[in-house]
Amino acid sequence: MREIILLLALGSANSGISLRMVEPMLPQLAADFGVGVSQAAMVITAFAGGYAISQLVYGPLGDRFGKLRIATLSLTGAALLTMVCGLTHDVVSLAILRLLTALFASAPTILGIAYIGDNVALEARQPVVARFIMGTISGQALGPLVGGMFTDLLGWKGAFVATGAIFAIVPTILYFRTRAHWAGEKRSIASGNPYASYLQIVKLTRVRYVLFAAFADAFLFFGAYSFLGALLKERFELSFTAIGAILAGFGAGGLLYTIFVRVLLASLGQRGLVALGGAVCCIAYAVISLSPAVALALPCTVALGMSFYMLHNTVQLKATEMAPQARGASVSSYSALWSIGQATGVAVMGVAIAQFGYTGPIIGFGLGFAALGLWMRASLARF
Repeated sequence: MREIILLLALGSANSGISLRMVEPMLPQLAADFGVGVSQAAMVITAFAGGYAISQLVYGPLGDRFGKLRIATLSLTGAALLTMVCGLTHDVVSLAILRLLTALFASAPTILGIAYIGDNVALEARQPVVARFIMGTISGQALGPLVGGMFTDLLGWKGAFVATGAIFAIVPTILYFRTRAHWAGEKRSIASGNPYASYLQIVKLTRVRYVLFAAFADAFLFFGAYSFLGALLKERFELSFTAIGAILAGFGAGGLLYTIFVRVLLASLGQRGLVALGGAVCCIAYAVISLSPAVALALPCTVALGMSFYMLHNTVQLKATEMAPQARGASVSSYSALWSIGQATGVAVMGVAIAQFGYTGPIIGFGLGFAALGLWMRASLARF
C-alpha cells in the first residue's frame, strides 16, 4: 500500500507542477500575446475551472471503476495535452488547451486522498494525508521554478513541451506497478449511475460546511498568490527564474508543515492550527505587498505555504470522512469547490488589481483568509 500511495503522490506532483508553472510566465505571456497581465491570467483561470469540472467526474468514476485505473489513464492525457500547449499562438487557444489539460490532471490528487480514506484508519489518517500531499506540495514548489527556469531557457512554448515529456514518465511507471491491483480495488459503487451519490451527500450538513471552507480557502489564498509573480516582476524587475524560485518558497513551507504536522496537532489541536494559519498568512501577504526589500519575499512565501496547509490539510481530512459511503464522490465535490474557488479568486483579483493595483487587494484577501481561520476555529465541530 505504501508504494501505491507513493506512486499516486508522484502523479499528484505532476498535477501540482502543471497547476503552478504558469504563474512566473504571466508577464512573458502578456508581452508575447500583446495583452495585459490580468487578461493573460485567463490561462490560470481556465486551468482552475477545468480542474474543478473534472473532479466532479473522476470521483464517482473511481468509486465505480477503481481509483488506480482512472488515475493512470487521466495522467497520460494530461501529459500529452501539456506538450500540445506549446504549439499555441494566442492567449485564447492557450487558455482552451490549459482547460483541457486540467480535465485530465486532477485525478491523482483526489483519487489518492480517497484511496487513503479507503485503506487507512481515521485515527491515523491526517499524518498520512499530510505525507501524501507532499507530492502535490513538491509539484507546486517545483512548478513556479520549472516554469520560470524553462521560460528563461526555452521560452514558454519550450517550457510546456519539456514538462509534458517529463509528465509522461509517471503514468508509464504507475501503469506497470499498479496494473495488477486494478481488479481487486475497493469499489463503493458496483452498478447504476455513479453520479447519483452527489444528490445524497449534499444533503448532509457537515458536507456543506466542508464545501464552503474548501471554496473560501482557495478563493482567498490563491486569488492573491497567483499575482505575486507579476507583483515581483513589476516592483523588482527580477528574472523569471528568480521569480519562480521565490514562489517555490510556498512549496518549501508546505513541506515544513508535513514535517511538523504531528507536533503542531499535539500542541495546538485542529482549532488552534487553523486560527494560527489564517493569522500567519495575513501577515505574510501584508509584508510581501508593502516591503520595498526583495529579501523578504522568500521568507514570506515560505510562511504562506506553511500557513496555507494548516487550514487546507484540516479541510482535506474532514473531506475524507464527510461521506464515507461515497468517498470518491465526496472528495471530488470538495476538490471541485476548491478549484472553483481558485478560479473565481483569480478572476476577482485580476479585476481588483486592474482597478486598484496590487497592494490593497492582496492585503484584503489576506485579511479574508485570517477571518476564515477564525470561523473554522469556531465551527470545526460541525464539519
